[in-house]
Amino acid sequence: MRSDFDPGQLGPREFYKFLTSVVVPRPIAWVSSTSPAGVDNLAPHSFFTVASVDPPIIQFTSVGEKDSLRNIEATGEFVVNLAPATLIQEVNATGTNFSSDVSEFDAAGLTREPSAVVRPPRVKESPAVLECSLHQTLRMGDCVLVFGAVVHGSVSTGVLRSGHPDVTGLDPLSRLGGDEWSTLGPIQDLPRIRASQWPGSFTPRIPRHPE
Repeated sequence: MRSDFDPGQLGPREFYKFLTSVVVPRPIAWVSSTSPAGVDNLAPHSFFTVASVDPPIIQFTSVGEKDSLRNIEATGEFVVNLAPATLIQEVNATGTNFSSDVSEFDAAGLTREPSAVVRPPRVKESPAVLECSLHQTLRMGDCVLVFGAVVHGSVSTGVLRSGHPDVTGLDPLSRLGGDEWSTLGPIQDLPRIRASQWPGSFTPRIPRHPE
């Protein structure tokens, strides 16, 4: 048995709540940008992913017109800072709808760190950062997709294992539905099955869901 959700009947706001409860967990792009007037903005965006490998391009979605979007379109630069679980209160605080002349760095008590390539500062307390130049924006409905070409990456040495970022050291936050947040649960290594290694038959275990 299933319950059905019709976007035409529910309306945008209610269906948004449904979507964000189903598309989970969502990694957080903690985006720092600088306005033309020199105000450093910092905001969490939970519609975030890799858009291209070569060239390296990441993408986040601005739901509506926000300071992050305005600053990036005006200056062409931004930084995506990893949002670690230890800073959940600060990450949440930077989602406050302050006026554009208020810097979330100062409001949340976070430390600016100079970026290597772009103008907007990095969050010093973040273990991993991606400095980006604006590749393009794409309007879609009431949202804007922001594509950033990664021009520099930097990771705290203490979270590297064999030269690569270790996810347990990064300890990333993610967003769920409503006001729910999540951290890393159990981690399982499961190599992808190659065609040459296919066992000849495969019977997946089908989990039962509550009715």
